Amino acid sequence: MNERTFHGDIERLRDPKRVALLEVERVVALALEEIEAKRVLDVGVGSGIFAQAFAARGLAIAGVDANPEMITASREYVPGADLRQAPAEVLPFPDRAFDLVFLGLVLHEADDAVKALSEARRVAQKRVAVLEWPYLEEEGGPPLAHRLAPERVVALAREAGFAGCETLPLAHMVLFRLALSSPDRM
Repeated sequence: MNERTFHGDIERLRDPKRVALLEVERVVALALEEIEAKRVLDVGVGSGIFAQAFAARGLAIAGVDANPEMITASREYVPGADLRQAPAEVLPFPDRAFDLVFLGLVLHEADDAVKALSEARRVAQKRVAVLEWPYLEEEGGPPLAHRLAPERVVALAREAGFAGCETLPLAHMVLFRLALSSPDRM
């Protein structure tokens, strides 16, 4: 198992101060902007914070997490979601199964970031959105050595076959919207 995978307590993930830093509603709105979505996959679903926000918009939700404790926690907050234990690099879903694939603060934890993005691209029909920590040393969040510089995310997306990567700096995070390569998938 990856040493960077979160193994802390779930309550800490849902701490109101931490949740405020995530700008959940803004991130969800930006991830969905200009696409019509019905099905969303939350890769690295964690305690279900983003899955819960997508579900509140009436979307069908699926989620994966490598940590079985996170799947258990997510079930509490997102009843009815299709939640499965799986790593980001091996998504247990068919090609183009989701309108949006969302990776929230998980790409920096992936054992193989290119494989994780390639899998997200495979199961996405319209968009892949990646939320990451800013590339700077901060008190909260992972150490700088585990964070991804924006240009690194762009390079990883290109290597995974994406046509483009839009970088949207937020107050405390960075959202990347990845363009699928073939025009019929847009």
